[in-house]
Amino acid sequence: MIKAIIFDYGNVIHKWDNYIFLDKIVKKSNKSYEYIDNFIFSSGLQDKFELGEISEIDFFRIIKEQCNLSITRKEFFKEYTDRLFEKISSTTVLIKKLKKDYKVALLSNTTKVDFDYIIKKLREFSLFDSVTLSFELGLAKPDKRIYLDALKKLNIKPDECIYIDDIKEYSDAASKLGIHGIYYTSYENLIKELKKLNVKV
Repeated sequence: MIKAIIFDYGNVIHKWDNYIFLDKIVKKSNKSYEYIDNFIFSSGLQDKFELGEISEIDFFRIIKEQCNLSITRKEFFKEYTDRLFEKISSTTVLIKKLKKDYKVALLSNTTKVDFDYIIKKLREFSLFDSVTLSFELGLAKPDKRIYLDALKKLNIKPDECIYIDDIKEYSDAASKLGIHGIYYTSYENLIKELKKLNVKV
């Protein structure tokens, strides 16, 4: 019997697009778009930030120096968090509905900046029974330990839980642990998959 539903954050609860951020900061640099994109997102720098291995100050300092940015730290993180640009209202409504009968939780690869500036300020954040964040644990999906941490916080067995993610590799990783992984492609498909598992929606 399903007792809990765990949600990913990006593109499940909140739409995000790194290119919104890149389009803005490339104008503050003499480096090419491709250079900045590769330096931040392909080099592993963003991954280190999500793992909590580098601080907010260092993340900004490294990028400013290497990309020759003419921007203040405040301006930089305003553009950075603006890449989380729109709540997915169908999901937030669903979370409120599910909360009546199930535990609901959050499991996300995210940075302290995104969490402090955006995620924890959402009205729906208070609905979560537990929160598992990569930057706090120093672990990121698809590492099995981050899923196990979420299960431990909820005090449930894998087969009593559903995990929803818009990245198939991450929902598949949950499935390998015995969790009911759902690959999020649309609200309609999500409802269809939840009904297959006899979830009240």
